[in-house]
Amino acid sequence: MYSRSGIKSHRVSFDFYVTPAIKFLLIANFAVFIFEALLYRFSGPPAYGELLQWFGLVPARVILYLWQPFTYLFLHDLGSIWHILMNMFTLWMFGRELELVWGRNRFLRYYFMTGVGAGLVNVIVKMAPALFGQGIPRTAYIPTIGASGAIFGILVACAILFPGRRVYVFPLPVPLSMRTVVILMTVVTFLGTFGLGADNVSHLCHLGGMLVGYVYLRRGSFLHSLRNSVSDWQHRRNQRRFQIYLGKHRKDPPSRPDNWVN
Repeated sequence: MYSRSGIKSHRVSFDFYVTPAIKFLLIANFAVFIFEALLYRFSGPPAYGELLQWFGLVPARVILYLWQPFTYLFLHDLGSIWHILMNMFTLWMFGRELELVWGRNRFLRYYFMTGVGAGLVNVIVKMAPALFGQGIPRTAYIPTIGASGAIFGILVACAILFPGRRVYVFPLPVPLSMRTVVILMTVVTFLGTFGLGADNVSHLCHLGGMLVGYVYLRRGSFLHSLRNSVSDWQHRRNQRRFQIYLGKHRKDPPSRPDNWVN
């Protein structure tokens, strides 16, 4: 696109620019989705169900299939095209902002860390009854699929890095700050973990991705606060010791040095 002055403008190309890591994730997710559709079409539902049992996240079987916390991120529900479209649109819209700031490698590490972390949170919570001798619940055998855990981790990162960024949330007619949007999504996701809404969305994975992303990005703040608390305590302790020392030696005559050093 060119402006009136004849100077080439990059505004449009930047608005639709796809960064390398985002391009890789988009291609990988859509390629796997096409493979899922073909498998379902030509091999039938049993073969597709077997695929989900092997590569989806099944809490009761993840100890045997250690790759599941990674591979479930690339599988999406064939019953609704909106599942993958909304995930990939959000990934492109907000993920490229992070990649431009962090670079490809750091962004990919964060993406998979929050995605895998969300899956592990899901496994721990759903297998908790078994740890207390109550048996494995039925929900622990249901596979979880989708990149939403990593997507929610990306949204948390944007809220921390760009808290004042204004975004529109359909159907609201006014823009909201990125921080406000993520806070509202956190509340909705938290309520969803109690079964409110009666849907098949894994709110637990969403909340897990947000939690892992927040703790990872704010870990320096937590440690900094701890170091400050320890330093303040040491300073107060030394100050008390010094006051005690002055009290004990208040009446001592001043010492005279044998020589002066210039």
